[in-house]
Amino acid sequence: MRASVLRTWGPPVLWAAVIFAFSSVPDLGTGLGGWDLLLRKLAHAAEYAVLGLLLARAAGRPSVALVLGVTYAALDEVHQTFVPGRAGRPVDVLIDTAGLLLGVLAWERLAARRTV
Repeated sequence: MRASVLRTWGPPVLWAAVIFAFSSVPDLGTGLGGWDLLLRKLAHAAEYAVLGLLLARAAGRPSVALVLGVTYAALDEVHQTFVPGRAGRPVDVLIDTAGLLLGVLAWERLAARRTV
């Protein structure tokens, strides 16, 4: 049973740790001026899309995956308020939530293909 839990919940926990590590970096600016903001917001959405897919796979229920993901996104923004050069922003939780939704929808689509 322990191996099954690890296979199921290990990937989303590890991915959450990757997100936490990136959130701990004081400055992730690319130096690309106006493109920097767009690239960082796209990265937010992409990393949370992966988390959404992994959580949906692990939880088996989209609603549970979304609740877990949004909770993690909010906690991640709180974490960033303690990192010099970073700020926790509610708009980033919304961007993360959009990514989570994309990931959960992707998982549902993949799961539906398996049942056909």
